[in-house]
Formats: sequence, structure tokens, C-alpha cells
Amino acid sequence: MSEEILINVTPRETRLALIENGLLQEIYIERRSRSGHVGDIYLGKVVRVMPGMEAAFVDIGLERAAFLHAADIAAIGADGLEVADAGTTDIQKLLHEGQMIVVQVAKDPIGSKGARLTTHLTLPSRHLVYLPRNAHIGISLRLENEAERERLLAMLSQCLDREVTPDKGGFIIRTAAEGATDAELGEDIRFLRKLWATVAGRIEKTREIRVLYRDLPLYLRAVRDLITPQVERIRVDSEEAFGEINNFVGDFIPDSLERVELYRGERPIFDLYSIDDELDKALGRQVKLKSGGDLIIDQTEAMTTIDVNTGGYLGSKNHAETVLKTNLEAATAIARQLRIRNLGGIIILDFIDMVEPEHQRQLLRTLTKALEKDHARTMISGISELGLVEMTRKRTRESLGQVLCCPCPVCEGRGRLKTPETICYEIFREIVRVARAYENDELLVMASQLVVDRLLEEESATLADLEALTGKTIRFQVEPMYTQEQYDVVLF
Repeated sequence: MSEEILINVTPRETRLALIENGLLQEIYIERRSRSGHVGDIYLGKVVRVMPGMEAAFVDIGLERAAFLHAADIAAIGADGLEVADAGTTDIQKLLHEGQMIVVQVAKDPIGSKGARLTTHLTLPSRHLVYLPRNAHIGISLRLENEAERERLLAMLSQCLDREVTPDKGGFIIRTAAEGATDAELGEDIRFLRKLWATVAGRIEKTREIRVLYRDLPLYLRAVRDLITPQVERIRVDSEEAFGEINNFVGDFIPDSLERVELYRGERPIFDLYSIDDELDKALGRQVKLKSGGDLIIDQTEAMTTIDVNTGGYLGSKNHAETVLKTNLEAATAIARQLRIRNLGGIIILDFIDMVEPEHQRQLLRTLTKALEKDHARTMISGISELGLVEMTRKRTRESLGQVLCCPCPVCEGRGRLKTPETICYEIFREIVRVARAYENDELLVMASQLVVDRLLEEESATLADLEALTGKTIRFQVEPMYTQEQYDVVLF
């Protein structure tokens, strides 16, 4: 499996694509006007405590107040470290209005919801995550090789023993640390402790709402978090970003320097793999499968639903084999779509019904394996009595659709328009209402071309009856700027 990272940098936007075997798998977009805040640390002010929700709203200087739940508040002991079991989750005992508090953004603002906060602070580097207020030592569950886990934990312990410092914070070994050397872990430890000392100094110097620490820009986070032995190349089309990436890689991943390339081609870098075409497809409801089947993806406020259809695929064997083949192909396609679209929260998968238990087990194995490559944490349930697969995917930032799109001003986000016939009947009711309220002899109906055409053709008999009923002459005028649902009945 070969992977490649493409980075497209423009003055106000950075786009990053993760390519696997020539296919787009993940897309990240960061805009200067609305860049992500996950990982940023703020000194905020509690503006409202909500006992009924066991939560508080905190002003951290963003457009909307951020949300902090009692479960995400760490009690700090006399030694400056988090207390494992503080014994209380009463929000009124933990916080009060006007209190200044150090918080970290765990989830970006999504839709109408403010950012989600935590006081369990973390600082990531290439190989480690630093816990400045927690003495815990841990390792990523994605590192499955037991011998490598033991080696890294032992090496981390040795590095910490050598570091003569009063700092008592803890560390978590990241998946990217696989194969790391003693020197690399030691360098990360020193870097993270120095970084926290800078943040702590800022906390002491100010009592105003402000950002204390901002995470790296997208292209550096990608190098830090996404580069693995499978990544063969990192291509970037900006000389400035290329220089920063080279410096970062030289400091933290020197063995990967030869993999970083400055792209100087005449074609836009995303055209190499038709990324923009893939993004357009990812904004649609329907995803075509090679077998002829398709997926219908609907994202709502509460959950995302994905329906699998056989479409035009008839198969060459019996019905059960046809259904299994379509479902297996759909499972792989679903895993890819979740990553590209960055869909999170509750996800309901409606596969085509299968009777044989072995086919159901095979489907779940295929789906689980396809999701192993996902950088976001996922959890899958079995197939329910209704034939549905329920799963969750961790959501920390807006989905692709939320980043790139806004609600349609015509249908106001419904995704549907009233038919010309429906608008005609609304106009008839409005004519009757106006005719009874006013004594004038003529009425002017202003509407879109489609609606006026229907009024003068299919509904002409109804109009004649309406004129006889109201005793008024009804005239029509096409308004080119009106949408299908807009109309006015005017006294004339």
C-alpha cells in the first residue's frame, strides 16, 4: 500500500489530500478566516453556569461561547497534578461565573454549536503527547506489536529518569513513535517541556481572555500526524510551506527529508489525481459503485444515514451472492466516504438484507478492516434485528459539506422546492383573501415564469372561475428574479 500527501497552499486557504494507491482517502481544509481550533489552549472566562446540564459556557474570544461539561473538568491537587477521583461533579462547586480558567478546545464549533472544551490539557509532538497536569504514562492502542510496546515504554522510562527536572507531567506514546530511537524520544520530551514552560509563563502574566497556545498550521500538523512508513512522498506547491516542512522534518524526522518535494508543475497539484472532481462527488447524495449499485448518503443534525442499493447489478449467481457482493463493495466504499466527507457522530448503515449468518459476519469483518485505516476512532455494533449496522465515528471538526457549503437560500436547507402547482393553489387562496379585504377592480399577480405559465395554461379554467367568484380582473406579470416559491398579489 503506497500513500502520498499533496499540499495545496493559497493566500487564504490550505488544502491537504491523503492519497492511497491513487485514490483520495482524506481531505483537510484550513481557511485563514475560520481555521480550526482543536488543540488550542485558551485562558477563558466562565460566563454562565448551567446546573441542570452539569456544564458551563466559557468565553474564549470566539464568535460563540464554548461548552465545558463537568466531566471534562480536572480537579487539581496540591502538587499541581490532576486528581484521579475528585469525588464531585457538581458544576456549581467546580466553577462560578466570572472565574478565569485554562481550557483546551476538544471539538471545533459545528453548525450552531460552540466549541467543546476540556481542562485535561495535552501538547502533542511527533512521537509523544505531553500531559502537563497528569502523571500518567501510556501508549497508543493502535500500536499492536507487544514487543514494540514494551520497548517504547521502557525507553520512555529511561529517558524520563535521565531528565533532571521538577516537572511531573505524564506522556502518551503516539502511534507514529513505532521504531523511534532513544534520542528521538528524549528530544521530544525536552521540546514539550520547554513548550509547556512557555505556556505556563503566559498563564502567570495575564488575567485576560486570550489564546495561550495555538497548534501548528495544517501542513505541519499533517507531517506530524500523518506521515508513516507507507507515505512515499509529500508534495507541496508553496516554497514558503516547503521550507517550513523541511525544517520541521529535519528537526523531528530527518530520515524522511528525501520524501518532501516542492511541486513546480504547470498543472495545479490537485489535478494530478482529479481531487476537485472527487470533492464535487463527495458533496452529492449518491455514490455509484462499480458493480452498478449505489449508496445514498444523508447527513442530518442527529445522525448520518447511508442506504445501500443494488441498482442495476443483477449478478451472475443466485440472489444471496448478488447481495453479498454488493454489500461487501459498499462496506469498502462507505469507509472511504466517511473519511473523505469527515462524517462523524452516529452513523446508521442500511445494507441490503442478508439471511445467512456467515454472510453477515463476512460483511462486518470487511467493514471493520476497511475502517482500520481511519485516523478517527470508530466503533461498530453488530447487525440489528432490523438489518441495520449502527456505528459511531469521532467528530472533532466540521464535515466536508459543512466547510464547503451553506444552506440554499431558495429552499432554506430543505433540499426541496414547492411545485409550480402548489404555488398556484397558494396564489388562488391569496387572491380570495385580498379580494375580500379590498374593493379595487383589478389584481396583479407577480411570479416566476414557471408559475405564470402554469396559471395561464393548466389552471386557466380555474382562473376564469376565480374571476367570476371575486368579480375582479386578474392580470399576470413574470418576474425573472423571483424564485419558484416567490410571488406577490398586488392591488392594481
